[in-house]
Amino acid sequence: MSTLNLVLMGLPGAGKGTQAQKIVDEFEIPHISTGDIFRAAMKNETEMGLEAKKYIDQGNLVPDSVTDGIVADRLAEDDTKVGFMLDGYPRNLEQAQALDSMTAKLNKPISAVINIHVDADVLVERLSGRFICKNCGATYHKLYNKPKVEGTCDVCGHHEFYQREDDKPETVKNRIEVNTKLNTPLIDFYNDKKLLYTVNGDQDINDVYREIQKVLRAI
Repeated sequence: MSTLNLVLMGLPGAGKGTQAQKIVDEFEIPHISTGDIFRAAMKNETEMGLEAKKYIDQGNLVPDSVTDGIVADRLAEDDTKVGFMLDGYPRNLEQAQALDSMTAKLNKPISAVINIHVDADVLVERLSGRFICKNCGATYHKLYNKPKVEGTCDVCGHHEFYQREDDKPETVKNRIEVNTKLNTPLIDFYNDKKLLYTVNGDQDINDVYREIQKVLRAI
């Protein structure tokens, strides 16, 4: 099989983390998540890492040019000779164009962009289903992890629950909308390049992976 250079896309709650792990385990390529490489670059005090730290310490967003530089440094490392999977990058059209340039320069072109698609309504339900016992902090989910007796905490027997602000439907909805706006131009960009493969994320985890496997084995 030829080298696999992947970009993994999906809205929050689409199950990207689970599928990323399965891809890495089977195809033995490094998982390049922007969060991880930012932390590593800052810890190792690379030129780009120090630059990023300046912005983060001031509570500002790291500009694209710095993010692009950190990704370029990571893609130039030896372990990416076997391929790689990018997760969390590119986040916008400018970054996608920068990725094009850097992969051309490194002679490591993108083989495929996997987009795990789940309807926004389903994602809101998935992400806003979490609630917490007010007394002991036990966590439940209205779809996947209900208390054994409705309205009663399994752990401490209390009956009062609350939702974190982050988990409230209106907050979740807003997060999904923001991410959809960011993702749409990227989906168009990779679709035009004939690199985009959309898989149905609204099914069993293993069925989602079977779809992804089919794509990756055909490349």
